[in-house]
Amino acid sequence: MLPGAMSAADPRLVLFLCSGNYYRSRFAEVLFNHLASAEGLPYRADSAGLWRDCHTHNVGPMSPHTIQGLAERGIPLPSVLRKPRDVSESDLRGAAVIVALKEAEHRPLVKSQFPELLDRVEFWHVDDVGDAPPSVALPLIERGVRELLGRLAARKP
Repeated sequence: MLPGAMSAADPRLVLFLCSGNYYRSRFAEVLFNHLASAEGLPYRADSAGLWRDCHTHNVGPMSPHTIQGLAERGIPLPSVLRKPRDVSESDLRGAAVIVALKEAEHRPLVKSQFPELLDRVEFWHVDDVGDAPPSVALPLIERGVRELLGRLAARKP
């Protein structure tokens, strides 16, 4: 994208961000898409990581904690599990709603990489697996996703 060029955000796209696009943001993405579809809402989610080359930080395409958390909720995995991917400026500009899963961890990364887009990011407070077990973190993400869906359902895309 050319400097100063603006692209319109898709009013139905939600972007979830975490560090490695392996655990928290992937859980939020799949859960959001499942619930939005079940509720007949026209929104969809994507996710990305704020660490550069985030696919090199993890083993495999998705955290076993994410897979187990989705299974416990009866939510099927996507038919193809893609590798974690780095966020791009076009991802941020293309999303109507951007959620970073841990403010203390992700605000500095957004600020350093995309300072002009910092005010568009909603920050949640969900610790990574090293600081909170999935039994704590995943229910927090689920509650946030359900609250976000409620807000989106109340407005027209």
